Amino acid sequence: QVHLVESGGGLVQAGDSLRLSCVASGDTFKIHLMGWYRQAPGKQRELVAVMGSPGMTNYADSVKGRFTVSRDRAKNAVYLQMNSLKPEDTAVYYCNAEGEPSGLGYHNYWGQGTQVTVSS
Repeated sequence: QVHLVESGGGLVQAGDSLRLSCVASGDTFKIHLMGWYRQAPGKQRELVAVMGSPGMTNYADSVKGRFTVSRDRAKNAVYLQMNSLKPEDTAVYYCNAEGEPSGLGYHNYWGQGTQVTVSS
């Protein structure tokens, strides 16, 4: 099992910055990809940014140029630097780790979520 703990959410104003952190523990050797998803009220959970091998990143179009995902493999951590925040970025942000193969895909591990609220 992999256990993920997020931190860094909060209430900010439009244009401000926030940095989310997520630390993994347990069977971290299983992890090959880490990143962030978010879920706004009444909407489906969506990918924000993920990072696999060094240099391999994927961002949602809505955050490109504003958000940066990074990993510290020695600390089993993933970070999300969020700049120029907008009210539409308001959501619960979830840390995600893809682990061992499961069926046709991989087993996904999730953190408990951290609330990010951006006021206009």
